[in-house]
Amino acid sequence: MASGDLPTSLLLCVCLLLVPGFAQADRLLVVPMDGSHWFTMQMVVEKLIHRGHEVMTVVPEVSWQLGKSLNLTMKMYSTSHSLEDMNRVFKYLSDTQWKNVEPSMFSLLTGSAKHFFELLFSHCRDLFNDKKLVEFLKQSSFDAVFLDPLDVCGLTVAKYLSVPSVIIARGIFCHYLEAGAQCPSPLSYVPRGLLKLTDTMTFKERVWNYLSYMVERAFCPQFFKIATDIASEVLQTPVTMDDLFSQVSIWLLRTDFVLDFPTPVMPNMVFIGGINCQKRKLISKVE
Repeated sequence: MASGDLPTSLLLCVCLLLVPGFAQADRLLVVPMDGSHWFTMQMVVEKLIHRGHEVMTVVPEVSWQLGKSLNLTMKMYSTSHSLEDMNRVFKYLSDTQWKNVEPSMFSLLTGSAKHFFELLFSHCRDLFNDKKLVEFLKQSSFDAVFLDPLDVCGLTVAKYLSVPSVIIARGIFCHYLEAGAQCPSPLSYVPRGLLKLTDTMTFKERVWNYLSYMVERAFCPQFFKIATDIASEVLQTPVTMDDLFSQVSIWLLRTDFVLDFPTPVMPNMVFIGGINCQKRKLISKVE
């Protein structure tokens, strides 16, 4: 049976049990990502609660979807921005994409998406500014942190609490998946994201693939600088994105092996199928 055929919650439970010391583990801290990313994670979290796990979710007071969750134990922290601020930066991003689609990931992340991600990363400073909440998390003795890595904060929380982390994601910006999982990704036949290359590249395409990778290595630390600066402040030591991703215990990847180009994978990388959106009701029949 392919991993995509298994229920996501079951895979998560199995993965948690595979981590050393998790035989009796049932206390889980969830650091979610707002918007559509939360729809997938929420289904998993609710299943874990139904199976008897003790789950706590830490969320900002200002959000699109996180405050609407039902049957979840939540701890909220105040934010330095309003809902109007979030709507404004996201509207600028979406309007720009509809009018003129960015030709590459780099132009997207340095252009219309830049201010959105800066606001997104700032959540983590707001969380750690809530000293009572941070002290509560330290005293709660969680067994793992379940997180969406896009806003980076879950990785910072896991490192601060010194507990294993479980990631759920479709993919990871930049090279941090293969770096964090110590997974080889040969540039001679594994194309970098959004280059529109195949795994049967010509020599010229392989050179372009390599150059793109080098640009990525130079660009990505700058893009995530706000997130790593916050992590460095919290942990009181210089922190890089490689440091944060290297601590991940389990990678739950919302895709399937057959949908991507052939590439090496590590034992802690689990393909759980393409679950990306909120489950909708059946379309009503029209007479």
